[in-house]
Amino acid sequence: MQTVDFEALLANTSRLAIIAIGIVTVIAALEYAQMILAPIFLAIVIGLMFGPLSDRIEQMGIPGWISALGVVATFLMLIAVAGTAFAVPLSGWMDRLPSIWERLQSELTSWKGVVASIGGIQENLRTAMGQGASMKVDVEDTSAVESVVFFAPAFMAQIILFLASMYFFIATRNDIREAALSLCVNPRLRHSARRIFVEVEARVSRYLLSITAVNIVLGLAVSATLFALGVPSPFLWGMLAGALNYLIYIGPAVMALILTGVGLATSDSTLGILLPPAVYLGLNLLEAQFLTPAVLGRAMTLNPFVVLLSIATWIWLWGPAGGFIAVPSLLILDAILRNIMPAQPEEPTRLLV
Repeated sequence: MQTVDFEALLANTSRLAIIAIGIVTVIAALEYAQMILAPIFLAIVIGLMFGPLSDRIEQMGIPGWISALGVVATFLMLIAVAGTAFAVPLSGWMDRLPSIWERLQSELTSWKGVVASIGGIQENLRTAMGQGASMKVDVEDTSAVESVVFFAPAFMAQIILFLASMYFFIATRNDIREAALSLCVNPRLRHSARRIFVEVEARVSRYLLSITAVNIVLGLAVSATLFALGVPSPFLWGMLAGALNYLIYIGPAVMALILTGVGLATSDSTLGILLPPAVYLGLNLLEAQFLTPAVLGRAMTLNPFVVLLSIATWIWLWGPAGGFIAVPSLLILDAILRNIMPAQPEEPTRLLV
């Protein structure tokens, strides 16, 4: 009869408990330090994307600080152009939100019976559980001006921190790499660390540049299709579709809801309401199944379940910024794991499939 080694069991349990406590501590620290860490992490990811461009500029004999400044200026110019293209048509649609909401309420009139039934079930459950029939919800009255005054300085500080972090990371990333390599105690470890740095920058840059190209193609396809359907402001919705497509799974769902609202504002028939989101979802399906795998290749295709967990975790921690860095963070983690724990040829252990 085999005996149980309680000391080994307790030792393994204590190790697992320490690991669990460490994970919880890291998650709590990330959430608590969101205002500082989120713009820094976002700057590093985008800096990795523009790293090869900075290298090419430096190969022309231009100093690193000038190339970094040029990259940051180019990024700001692209954001300004995109913001300007969004602002004018979007302002007109913001004025139409009340009419879209009224139309949505009228379309949901047929669901009143279902809602009333659900309300009756809730009342019966409250009565059975001995709770009061009424529920009072107090909403704190905070004016929009107070919200702007409170959040604007913090938002501006995050933007400044993001731009500064992006500039200094691009300008000094080679120095950071050499400083990290100098800490390696033996040539084998130094070689592995060097491969990690090179692979992380190459994979993140390739992924973001490829996804950007895919999103541009998707945005143009959505714009052309909506234009053919006679939907107003097709270029606006195409740009928005391309921008939201950076948030895998979440972005397409949000875009489908937006186009449903556009259908409510521009059509009187059920087919006209549902056609814009249906066409968009069809194009998004083609992009996800054919275009993206063809551009990225098999080696860059992520496990959907791992991607979903990463997106859910990072959005929960840092909101939209977390959703943007969710996939690049998986690529960075996978590059590290593949170099410090190389998989056997017959039994590959990767985050990628």
